[in-house]
Amino acid sequence: MDHSSDFLVIGSGIAGLSTALKLASLGTVHVVTKKEAAESNTNYAQGGIAAAVDPDDSLESHAADTLKAGAGLCREDVVRRVVADGPARVRELGEVGVRFSEKEGRLDLGLEGGHFRRRVLHAGDFTGREIEQALIRACRQSPRIRIFEDHMAADLILADDPAKTPIARNRCWGAYVLETKTGEVHSFRAKATVLASGGAGRVYLYTSNPDVATGCGMAMAYRAGAALANLEFVQFHPTCLYNPGVRDEQGRRFLLSEAMRGEGGILLRKDGTRLMEDLHPLEDLAPRDIVARAIDAELKRSGDECVFLDMSAKPREFLEKRFPNIFTHCLWMGIDPSKQPVPVVPAAHFFCGGVETDSDGATRLPGLYAVGECAHTGLHGANRLASNSLLEGLVFAERAFGAIEKERTILEAKVPAADPWKPIRAAPGQEAVFIRQDWDEIRRLVWNFVGIVRTDRRLNSALERIRIIRREVMEVYRGTPMSRDLVELRNVALLAELIISSAISRRESRGLHYNLDHPEPVENERKDTFLSRYGPYG
Repeated sequence: MDHSSDFLVIGSGIAGLSTALKLASLGTVHVVTKKEAAESNTNYAQGGIAAAVDPDDSLESHAADTLKAGAGLCREDVVRRVVADGPARVRELGEVGVRFSEKEGRLDLGLEGGHFRRRVLHAGDFTGREIEQALIRACRQSPRIRIFEDHMAADLILADDPAKTPIARNRCWGAYVLETKTGEVHSFRAKATVLASGGAGRVYLYTSNPDVATGCGMAMAYRAGAALANLEFVQFHPTCLYNPGVRDEQGRRFLLSEAMRGEGGILLRKDGTRLMEDLHPLEDLAPRDIVARAIDAELKRSGDECVFLDMSAKPREFLEKRFPNIFTHCLWMGIDPSKQPVPVVPAAHFFCGGVETDSDGATRLPGLYAVGECAHTGLHGANRLASNSLLEGLVFAERAFGAIEKERTILEAKVPAADPWKPIRAAPGQEAVFIRQDWDEIRRLVWNFVGIVRTDRRLNSALERIRIIRREVMEVYRGTPMSRDLVELRNVALLAELIISSAISRRESRGLHYNLDHPEPVENERKDTFLSRYGPYG
């Protein structure tokens, strides 16, 4: 089946839905999303959204904290632009119905690691869900927006222009989309396509992300000719609930918001001594990369399975009101945070790298934009400052909309017919059991060898192994009927190889990338890592 609209948005988190709402003022918008519309990383965001909205705060302070966390790789112009646009974009959330928590008639601003001031707007610890539901309501009310649930993009639709160089030969005209309930592949054609497909936490065995976070947008963009940047910078959230017997089959671990440490939470070793004391001037409020490495080092040193987050100094009534979701979940697990420390471990959480864009979210593939976690905008550098991700999604939704609105060649374009999707023909001897086996092996490989702490030997071994696995995956892909698991496996295998290649190419330790064989930052390595199927790029 063929679907045509003015604009196609792939993904239904804060970045995708915000972009769709804005583009609806210019024409019709189709939004495709893997599962139900609310299933996104946004929906699970607990902490909140950072913005300098308090009179005692300043744009300069927010920018300085962001630049410091980014370890020398942030694009300063992007940082300052995002921080400056933040307050206005937050007000827009209020206009679509988002209600942030207040205290005595003022915004109840939270404090998180790496921030020197309280600037995190939140809705209890359901912030992402509050934002997601408000944006979905607004999109469903628009007659120009149609949301296709249980639809996942498989590849981008490209049109050749032989007069141009190979790198710029193709233009994006939409995407081939798998309807997961029927197995049919449809053509979704559009004048402009916006990737808002989120992160790739499921490349790792243990993650805070939902099972839709498989990096499909990044993989599709790479195959189509766009560049990817800084994939080695994977943020591990330091405090995910540890319980080896209760974890969903995708490896998702329940997140304990960084705001808990902002409200006085203390990390403890098994013997009750403080973990972060003397390790960093901010102690428990140090940036996430510092805290995650400290926990990883402690677990390797002691052989313990977890450390502990102690909130027992806070009254039960405070914890129930400030962290209702977390408190209830912990009680369900048999843990009362007001009386006992909570066991925690790190898990893969956020990708600072992604599809390379300019300051308006445009990729180097004409017709294709990227916003949100799937994009590399230069905001985060080598390490994301807590709660800047929702802010980035909002600001770049506005910037991509503005760029498209000004580009007459997009608005006046005539969308060409798409070549028919070439169905995959099942070959004798291929079995679906390979999909589960390869899924499991890839995620264990990346978790064990490309985790919080890396070495040259681990990375090189991982690269050799992933190349063997990828060949097998492609054999399975060509010989097995189309399914969501198959499409995701193809993408995860590609992304795993690209992450490993990026990590090998960085001969230093910086931000989220820590290599024991190159333990210090190196000035001539202070540059972005680019990958493109067309060769060197930068």
